[in-house]
Amino acid sequence: MSSWSPLNVGPSADKPFTDYSRWRLLVNDGGRHTWHYLHTDEEVERWPQNEIDRFWLGLNTTMPDLPAAKDPLEAARNGYKYYKNLQSHDGHWPGEYGGPMFLLPGLVIGSYITGMTFKKEERLEMIRYLMNRAHPDDGGWGIHVEGHSTVFGTGLNYTALRILGVDREHPVCVRARATLHKLGGCTTIPAWGKFWLSLLNCYDWAGNNPVPPELWLLPAWLSFHPHRWWIHVRNVYIPMSYLYGVKFKMEESDLVLSLREELYPEDYYSINWPAQRNNINKADEYAPHTALFNTISVILSSYENCILPPLRRAGLERAYELVVMEDENTGYQTLGPVSKMFNLIARFHAEGPESEAYKMHSIRRQDFMWIGAEGMMMCGTNGSQLWDTGFITQALVETGLANEEENKESMVKALEWLDQAQIRDNPRHYHDAYRHTTKGAWGFSTTEQGYTVSDCTGEGLKASMYLQFDLGYTPELISKERMCDAVDVMLSLQNPVVGDIMTEYCYPECTTSVITSLAIFRKHFPEYRKEDIDLTMKKAIKYLHEAQAPEGGWVGSWGICFTYATQFATESLSLVGETYENSQYLKKACEFLLSHQREDGGWGESYKSCERSAWIEHKNAQVVQTCWAVMALMYAKYPYPEPIEKGVKLVMSRQRPDGSWPQEAIEGVFNKNCAIAYPNFKFSFPIWTLGKAHHYLADLKSKPNGNSNGYANGYH
Repeated sequence: MSSWSPLNVGPSADKPFTDYSRWRLLVNDGGRHTWHYLHTDEEVERWPQNEIDRFWLGLNTTMPDLPAAKDPLEAARNGYKYYKNLQSHDGHWPGEYGGPMFLLPGLVIGSYITGMTFKKEERLEMIRYLMNRAHPDDGGWGIHVEGHSTVFGTGLNYTALRILGVDREHPVCVRARATLHKLGGCTTIPAWGKFWLSLLNCYDWAGNNPVPPELWLLPAWLSFHPHRWWIHVRNVYIPMSYLYGVKFKMEESDLVLSLREELYPEDYYSINWPAQRNNINKADEYAPHTALFNTISVILSSYENCILPPLRRAGLERAYELVVMEDENTGYQTLGPVSKMFNLIARFHAEGPESEAYKMHSIRRQDFMWIGAEGMMMCGTNGSQLWDTGFITQALVETGLANEEENKESMVKALEWLDQAQIRDNPRHYHDAYRHTTKGAWGFSTTEQGYTVSDCTGEGLKASMYLQFDLGYTPELISKERMCDAVDVMLSLQNPVVGDIMTEYCYPECTTSVITSLAIFRKHFPEYRKEDIDLTMKKAIKYLHEAQAPEGGWVGSWGICFTYATQFATESLSLVGETYENSQYLKKACEFLLSHQREDGGWGESYKSCERSAWIEHKNAQVVQTCWAVMALMYAKYPYPEPIEKGVKLVMSRQRPDGSWPQEAIEGVFNKNCAIAYPNFKFSFPIWTLGKAHHYLADLKSKPNGNSNGYANGYH
């Protein structure tokens, strides 16, 4: 059977389309994640399923029920008894990093265009994931799993289903197509959607705003040169400019011809394509095009009508050179899944399917593919390995659980992983590819992906210092010199503010991670770059003060939303001596949080808080957000126990008998409007919060006039 032959898929996706007892997660090469399906009983016997496999597949684990916790520390201990079983053999915690609904279509479309195949089991579970994630009200898809249906989500995911082998008359396609047509069809799809469909030959290139490769030929010192753009814009623009410049499109096929009928309510061949360039559906609009953007588009469109062939060839050559360097710098991971698939198509076009680049891209697709209880998705990067490992190790040290005998081996393994996860060198193509220094940094996922991230470097350094300096039994694997390298990287990343123009955005969370790690580093190595660190922290604290919202919180850009960023901000301000009693900023922050505490003791805000930069209540309190709020109160040294106790009670009340917590609403966000999952947060932050609260409340109770009704009345 051809790898893209039609598949017979039932109407319901409730049950797996494959045998879930045969899936295995392989972890190797410094934290690389790839899922494998075993076909024979002999393979199953040789490679038995473990707790990590079962947990992430949504199968029953073998972890036993535990005695009910009598206090928060016992609850934290029970939580880690469970979570410790999800630690990989190499020391890190694997996990899903899904949520966006425009990634899997890129994987499918890009693979189809370039002739790459998927295993039948992978196709089936991708189909099942898309079926499970269709909007319950109208059958469409949004930009992320909790979003309303949009043309972008519905058009691309419908296309993915059809490529994967679902018949156009299948109920899921009929329903989604009706929603797509009701929205107006794919003429109103946003820019990236127009681009993907143009590559697939289901949308005309004349309907795209120009993405000229010639911009790469501009002098690098220009303030608007593409290398100065935000990294997530720049690294997608590189392959897009190449593919636009060559006007790549797949050859016509029966499926392509059929999709031209299915994606549009009007006749495909009568569409006025140039008129569609700025035609974006209202359901998809987050930030409408500015007059400046439209003016630039008109200028570039005019240029596109009279391009100079030698200039176009030179631009294409430079853009392709940058594509190649990005692949080689990252082991063919690239910065993320969108740029990865665009890079793949560019390499396929230039070098063909027999090339080494094509083969490497095929291998590295697996790093982004993750199977969960609802099917197979594409993750937002090749994982969140460093991020998750950094938080749980800090939690164990701060709560004292790291010193308990049964947890020592786990902590040593975590330190060993952090040791190898630090990036030791600069990129292979350092200056030529416009890359920042990476020597000493920690990235978000693995060393191979190799991108410097300020908050990941901060959290990686902080976790490493906690494990090496605060515990008496761990080996000193990371030298002072390497810790100094990490400090050098962070100091080099601080944004110079020139009006409102920056080469990268400022974030309270990233600023906080740097401040906290520098504050802790300074205690251990007070002599290293003392003046630079002092000045950097002074500027960072000033920024945090100014970034506080009038109501008292901070707007989060990477988690939802005020609870997330306010926890980070209060932590860093506390490390420079600010408290509820002596700081107007922390007093205001505490009052803001307390104004949003619910009757059940918890906190809960919607991902829409991030879109609107205003608190939007979630219909339910959320365990993870409650933990962030309680942590913020404790960092601020809030002197009254009742709100903290109420939050602790809520977190404890939702803990399962085996020590785990159920998955609730999505935890993360990026670009303010796209939610993304951090399912490991439901372990690290409750464990951290409960253990920390146990000691904090006991300390409050021991002070004159202290009171803590939680211990007197019990937590259940």
